Amino acid sequence: MPNRLAHETSPYLLQHADNPVDWWPWSDEAFAEARRRNVPVLLSVGYSSCHWCHVMAHESFEDRETADFLNAHFVSVKVDREERPDVDAVYMEAVQAATGHGGWPMTVFLTPDAEPFYFGTYFPPAPRHGMPSFRQVLEGVRAAWTDRHEEVTEVAGKIVRDLAGREISFGGTEVPGEQELAQALLGLTREYDPQRGGFGGAPKFPPSMVLEFLLRHHARTGSEGALQMAQDTCERMARGGIYDQLGGGFARYSVDRDWIVPHFEKMLYDNALLCRVYAHLWRATGSALARRVALETADFMVRELRTDQGGFASALDADSDDGTGRHVEGAYYVWTPAQLREVLGEEDADLAARYFGVTEEGTFEHGASVLQLPQQDGVFDAARIASVKRLLLDARSRRPAPGRDDKVVAAWNGLAIAALAETGAYFDRPDLVEAAVAAADLLVRVHLDDHGRLTRTSRNGHAGANAGVLEDYADVAEGFLALASVTGEGVWLDFAGLLLDHVLTRFTDDSGALYDTAADAERLIRRPQDPTDNAAPSGWTAAAGALLGYAAHTGSEPHRTAAERALGVVKALGPRVPRFIGWGLAVAEALLDGPREVAIVGPGADDATRTLHRAALLGTAPGAVVAVGAPESDEFPLLADRGLVDGRPAAYVCRRFVCDRPVTDPAGLRAGLAS
Repeated sequence: MPNRLAHETSPYLLQHADNPVDWWPWSDEAFAEARRRNVPVLLSVGYSSCHWCHVMAHESFEDRETADFLNAHFVSVKVDREERPDVDAVYMEAVQAATGHGGWPMTVFLTPDAEPFYFGTYFPPAPRHGMPSFRQVLEGVRAAWTDRHEEVTEVAGKIVRDLAGREISFGGTEVPGEQELAQALLGLTREYDPQRGGFGGAPKFPPSMVLEFLLRHHARTGSEGALQMAQDTCERMARGGIYDQLGGGFARYSVDRDWIVPHFEKMLYDNALLCRVYAHLWRATGSALARRVALETADFMVRELRTDQGGFASALDADSDDGTGRHVEGAYYVWTPAQLREVLGEEDADLAARYFGVTEEGTFEHGASVLQLPQQDGVFDAARIASVKRLLLDARSRRPAPGRDDKVVAAWNGLAIAALAETGAYFDRPDLVEAAVAAADLLVRVHLDDHGRLTRTSRNGHAGANAGVLEDYADVAEGFLALASVTGEGVWLDFAGLLLDHVLTRFTDDSGALYDTAADAERLIRRPQDPTDNAAPSGWTAAAGALLGYAAHTGSEPHRTAAERALGVVKALGPRVPRFIGWGLAVAEALLDGPREVAIVGPGADDATRTLHRAALLGTAPGAVVAVGAPESDEFPLLADRGLVDGRPAAYVCRRFVCDRPVTDPAGLRAGLAS
């Protein structure tokens, strides 16, 4: 008989609906039940594409004996971290403070007042590698709760007080300047891996936000070192196994320093961010590789993550059926030489093995290899390689596919909207712009209420129950601003403004610091607040960027002031930990450059208007905003009182209250944006 999770919308929670564990969703009722029974709460947090979450579920939560013990002595609460990033954040902070590390599945034991007192991540079904078994942990927690109840509640209270005392040092309201950005670049140079690209050792994550900073820093200063780090990292990732050489798109991270073996889950946020990075790299350099990867990644998102309602699903699992009924990580993506021969025949299989680095020993497990593009001498026949790729992709499509988490997360769809709008505009792919518009329409129809408040998730066109957090408001606003610049439709600027008004009134305190949850959101043991990037830009710095862009469009002083105050934390952290505040550094580059405000005035059907608009979008000035419209249009504030020049479409470029002379030729506009 299904448990209470059967009524949830999260695919992750629904995966546990048939467990014998009597799961509760996160709710006041769950904690009321724990108080009524005077038992502790087991909080288990994970997400649908998490490999070890599935392992622990199979080993422990599907086990009847374990479930009976849990049901007798605990109230068990299951949380999808992607639905409730606030719950995940506050208890992950406690886990990391107590154990020195964190990860998922996250396993935390709470008092009925939601105060944590014992922490962990994955626990095996039997003791191994120095870890206790899950059953041993449960018995130990139960004994402590029963025999040392007062001590347990005292410890829990102290933990909560300690967490409350870990307030972020905001860093003041001074904005970062040339010195801080130069120090950040120096810090990144020290951590850079010149042989392999990227930063640090294994595991290696795509440094999407840092790459945006490097590209913007190069655009503003001409720093060849910044561009070289960005270019080399992008090339190494695109040639590695972290990139899907057949179907496009990036896996979550590489388990090795060389980008060869990925953790195979594919996340919407990674692919949206990296699609945009590669499009911006092409814009800066004209790199054919960057163009190919940007378009292949965009096509992957539309082909494999787009939902029937027009939004984008959260993720594809790492695991899939290997053909024998076993779910195995990477089974969908890896190849043996024998499998190549079966699909391609002897001659083309030898070619594919050389081209993709498939060996008899294998680069992964059990003699299988992850496809990559190793550097090698010689020239390959492009038509023959294209044929091989088509045949392999077709054969792969007949394998059991990884599961898809089809919930739509507002923030990550905002990132996808920005990436698809810009990629479509750069490469003359109106279908990609249309996909961005459809996703934006879904967010407005389903996620946005009559007061401009966002819902975090939806599924099958129905809004979930959880309120949007700061990253939702910020990333959706960022997506809408990009869409406004590309489409010339001012309604997207209006929607961005609606969201950013909530950022100013509900997420910002009097000092200018930002919180991840709204002032009127559900109260947790502490109000989460984190300015550092994780897998995606922090809500804090994403908000700073969107506020700055909106201010450039509208001239709004409150929005610019809020952006500048939010960047105070980048002045403090940028020189010290640049890898973890990359988006804040990228926004700081836009602030130092202006950002530039570009107005294109001309009839929409005029080729000259379209040419100027394209030149504006292809300008590399950091964070530049673009408005396009007909003379006398009230679509954008930047178009006000600006007309044709000598009867011809014209471009107006301004920054910091100073405007250049309007120009009517694309070359003049390009020169103005590059200066």
